[in-house]
Amino acid sequence: MIGVLVFPDFQLQDAAGPISVFEVAAIYAGVSPAIRILAATPGAVRSSSGVEVFAKGFGSARAITTLIVVGGENVPTAATCDRTLSFVRMMARRGVRVASVCTGAYVLAAAGLLDGRRATTHWWNTRHFVSAYPKVKLEPDQIYVQDGNIWSSAGVTAGIDLALAMAAEDFGEEIAKDTARRLVVYHRRSGGQSQFSQLLELKAPGGRFGPLLAWARELSRCATDGRRPSRAGRHEFAAFYARLRCRDPLYAVEGNRTIADRGGAPASAILR
Repeated sequence: MIGVLVFPDFQLQDAAGPISVFEVAAIYAGVSPAIRILAATPGAVRSSSGVEVFAKGFGSARAITTLIVVGGENVPTAATCDRTLSFVRMMARRGVRVASVCTGAYVLAAAGLLDGRRATTHWWNTRHFVSAYPKVKLEPDQIYVQDGNIWSSAGVTAGIDLALAMAAEDFGEEIAKDTARRLVVYHRRSGGQSQFSQLLELKAPGGRFGPLLAWARELSRCATDGRRPSRAGRHEFAAFYARLRCRDPLYAVEGNRTIADRGGAPASAILR
């Protein structure tokens, strides 16, 4: 049985995506879908969209073999709820396959299930998550990650990718493929989270990354002509880089490097 753990103001798609996958996969496998929504306080649980779902209490989780913890606006409260954390830990000790969708990774991390493990979460939360849970081996560009019986996925619709991978483990690749076709989604999505993040602005010269594109073009011209970049260009890039370090969660700072320029020259060297 699949258990989906929700809390007030959860993200509805985080739950609905995996539920739909396991529903369709079970039908293709010739078995009845067995899915239960769980919450620390049973009854109607309101999502951030206003749509409510009916949840059972943790005492009804004996038959659960897979537990999926969703994310949402109120995840800080869920990640500090003793009943929720104790329940998640108990399920993991029982050998249950435990997974998170989006910021549900905060609940798994707060329960200690991600310490020393590979995991991922929504790209927007990368910087904060790394700071809050330094023991977790976060892989910020992954759509989903499996480390033993602990799974985690990126944001929102990535829960579908995670559930399809689980369905393939449970029922086989062919049923997972049939399920993906029925749901009209990719069986295996190509690329990582960065294709959906603020890095897309690199393709828009008029966007926030416009100064970086202009600076790169000037460097290219200077390399061809054998001259130094203009003082104005250097100052503009310095200001842009300072803003980027403060605002973009994908660009976690490591000294005077960022994740993006790791392995290359520090930005300070470019400005000399």
